[in-house]
This record gives sequence, structure tokens and C-alpha cells, in this order.
Amino acid sequence: MVTTIHGTPVVPGLACAPAQVAVSDVSEEALRRYGDGGHADDAEALGAYDAAVEAVAEGFRTKAAAADGATAGVLTASAGLAADRGLRAAVRKNLRAGQPLLTAVDHAVEQFATVFAGMGGLMAERVTDLRDIRTRIVARLVGEPEPGVTLPATPVVLVAADLAPADTAGLDPRVVVALVTERGGPTSHTAIIARQLAIPCVVGAPGVVDAAAGHTLLVDGAAGTVELDPDPASAASRVRADAEERAALAAWSGPGRTADGHPVSLLANVADPASAVAAAAGPVQGVGLFRTELGFLDRATEPSPEEQAQVYADVLAPFSASARPVVVRTLDAGSDKPIAFATHPDEENPALGVRGLRLSFTDHGLLERQLDAVAAAAERTGVPTRVMAPMVATVDEARDFAAAVRSRGLQAGVMVEVPSAALLADRMLAEVDFLSIGTNDLTQYTMAADRMCSDLAHLTDPWQPAVLQLVALTAAAGQRAAKPVGVCGEAAADPLLACVLVGLGVTSLSMAVAAVRAVGARLGGVTLEQCQEMARAALAAPTPAAAREAARAVA
Repeated sequence: MVTTIHGTPVVPGLACAPAQVAVSDVSEEALRRYGDGGHADDAEALGAYDAAVEAVAEGFRTKAAAADGATAGVLTASAGLAADRGLRAAVRKNLRAGQPLLTAVDHAVEQFATVFAGMGGLMAERVTDLRDIRTRIVARLVGEPEPGVTLPATPVVLVAADLAPADTAGLDPRVVVALVTERGGPTSHTAIIARQLAIPCVVGAPGVVDAAAGHTLLVDGAAGTVELDPDPASAASRVRADAEERAALAAWSGPGRTADGHPVSLLANVADPASAVAAAAGPVQGVGLFRTELGFLDRATEPSPEEQAQVYADVLAPFSASARPVVVRTLDAGSDKPIAFATHPDEENPALGVRGLRLSFTDHGLLERQLDAVAAAAERTGVPTRVMAPMVATVDEARDFAAAVRSRGLQAGVMVEVPSAALLADRMLAEVDFLSIGTNDLTQYTMAADRMCSDLAHLTDPWQPAVLQLVALTAAAGQRAAKPVGVCGEAAADPLLACVLVGLGVTSLSMAVAAVRAVGARLGGVTLEQCQEMARAALAAPTPAAAREAARAVA
């Protein structure tokens, strides 16, 4: 009997290779040797902490500079978290209470980890990052190299309880043929980076770390299964068939449309000039989500409008010659993306607090200056530019935002992440030119479930019928208003779910550029009527798993 572990499917595809279990910790011998550190006083101990923190933060910054897109943003945020002043203050307080340095660091990190976990939502996502930072600081203090993933030269399936951003940055998909974690959900850092690498990924797979060591694993990223020691011949045949199918998908060159010619705009998610250049070289019809916060994450002060305009122009420029449109999302700061000069410290629940557009309620100039910069970049490059706001909850918010955008000669839209925006989609569309559904947050807020809690991964699945119902309501409003409604959350990268979304009435799908060919090829193999039948079947299903199977049966 082959043992099969079930998790949450993230990136489709099959891969079979020996398991490589990631163990990221400092050796017990080094900890014993370090002892209490032998520091003369609290000031000397705090100085050692500061030096270790700077080394860790610089390591994150260096990796961020070599990465692009979502990976660079995650690493930049981790550099800021490592150097957080609140964390340093907690360490200093513990030192003054008589704790040795390693204990002071450990207690400070656990204090913040407890707070983050209790907040839920996006803040809970930072607990893994925070504990990874603690381990790296401790390694620097005791004189060991920072822990990380050690890989052989031959292909492996990388298995871990969880993976921190620094562990997944720079992974070579020729060596790491699949990712499996015990924790995390479909929108975790591991999931996002696996999509960028276009390798099979399963998260929320309980017990996989203890079970995997010394075994060969067959990972099915579409079904969410991990088979231990499968029959070699059968596994090789299945992987070969999957590779042939993926090779056929790689030949897809667009444009997005169903088998009977129904158009679907397939767009890219970008975050910086490098990811924009990569996207422009792919078979995309533009950008559906330009995340502007990357340029803010490591800044102590707000970039000037001219600085912002230059960054935005560098992202827009690759699309200038083809005049493909770019949708710019205004600053999505707060919660898991704190920005020193903008976000509110010490919020009890940042995921439900002052984030996204809400930052402009108390600092309207922040939004005005960013819109000025976007308008300047659009004029400089000649790229058709649209602007949308995150975390819009009321019609008044949509109206005010649209007026500010249109006064600069640009089209205005809002993101549907809060359920109230979906329920009021008709009234929202009376004020704006388009809607874009952010399925990551919409799922989290609809199901009242932290998207990083593996115990609740079944709730934070975008296939949840309740989430699909809100998508259907929003898309139907777009059809009545004859205005576009897109999806820019991670759900758009799932080829099967993409068909369902089109069947619900969604007009565009924006995703990591690595996912575009698979989605486009899948859409090209079904008719609009089949997509609509798949949507009806998924909506009628009682669970996400049943929804997947129902849609797959129709396809």
C-alpha cells in the first residue's frame, strides 16, 4: 500500500524525487559554547544584537536586490521586520530585567509572535518570518552561518514544516522539482514563490516532515497529494505524461479566449521593473496588478512624487511600444506590509484596521502624491494606465477615489476584497470604470479564517462556494453595467478555477506570468458554455474539494 498524505493544492503538476527535509536551526553545540555571551553589561549585549540584526537585514536586502516581483517584496519586508524598533525595544527591556542575550531575543520574538498570531489575518503570516529572523540573529550571535536550505546537485522534493522567504528565494527549479509544507495556505509566501517558479506545490500537508525523510515522493500539485515510495514505473509514466502536457502548454502564445472564441484578457501581476520586463516578453495582454508598495517597504520616509514617477515609468515602459494597458494599485500598506512613515503602529488587529485606501483617510496627501506620480509616469510613457484602490468597503470611498483619479485623466477602479464591496457591486460600478477581485483577502474575510492557518486551509480555499457566490454577484453586476470585472488574486493562476471564473462572468484574469500559458491553454480547450456549466457545478457543490471535482467532471 502506498501511503498518501493530503494537503492543499497550490501549483498543478506532477514531480517525483527523493525528499529533502529542510531543517533550519542553530546547533546545540554552538548554543552551549556561547552560553550567556559573556557581555560586560546590557549596553554591550545590545550592541552585539544590533550588529547581528544589521547583518541579517543586509542579507535580506542583498537577496531582494537579486530577486524580482513578489519574492523581492517579501524579502524587503523581512529586512524591515528584522530591524524593527519595537523588537529591539523588547530585547533591551529583557536585558535590563537580567536576562542573558539569547534568552532576551527569544522572549522578545515570542512576545511579538504571540501578538501577531492573536491578530490573525495577514499579520499571522509574519510569525514564520519572525521566527526565521530570530534563528538567523541567534546564528550570527553564536558565530555560525545563518541556517538555510541545503540542496544536493540532483533533483529533490523540498519538504519543510514551513519555509521562510529567505529559504525559497533563489531556489533552482531544476533541483527543487516540487515544494511541500506542513503549514501554510494557498496564499502563503511558499505558495506565491512556487507559482513564480512554476513548480508543483502542496501546502498544509500534516505529518509530511516526519513521514518524508528517506523516502521518494510523488507530488501531485493539482490533487494536493503526496505519495510516499510510489511504484517507480507508474510514477515515471505519470510524470512523463504530465511533462508532455506542460510542454504542450508552453507552446501557447495567446491571445486569451475560449475554444469558441469568447475573449478573456490574460494579464500579469508585477511589482518592479524586472518583473515588468519579464511580463512584457510573455503572452500577456497587459498588467492587471502593479503592486506599488515595493518601493515603499524599506523606506523610513516617503519617496518624493518624482522618485515615485520614475519607478512607475520604469515599470510601465516595457508596455509602451505595444500600448498594452497597465492597472496600478495604489499603496496597499498596513497589516503584513508595515511602512515606517504611513502605517499605524500598535493596532490591535491590523488585518481589520487602517490599511490600503484607509491610510488616506488621515493622510490624504499620501494618496494625492502617489496619484500625481502615476499620472506623470503615464504621460511620460504613453501607456494606457488605470488605477485601482485596495480595501474599499463603501460606495462613498469608491466615489471619492474615482473623482481623484479621473481629475488626473486616468480610469478608476476599486478592488473587491471586502465582502461589502461584492454585495454593493452594482452601486460601486455606478461610480468606477472597473472592478478587480482580490480573491486572497476576499476569501479570508468571507470565511473569517486566517489564510496562514493550516488548520483552516479548507476555509481559505478560493474554491469555497461562498467565495464563488460573491465572485458571481460581482461579475453579474459588471455584465449589467457593461464594465469589466477581473480577478487578480492567486485564484486566477489555477487553470481549472480560471475556467470557472470565466463561466461566472469574469472578463480578465491577472496572475504570475509563469502561470499564463497553462491558464490560456486550458481556456482554449473549453467553450464558454462549458465554463458556465463548470461554474454552476462548482457553485452547487458543498465543499471546495467537491467543487473541484464537479468542475473537472464537466471539463
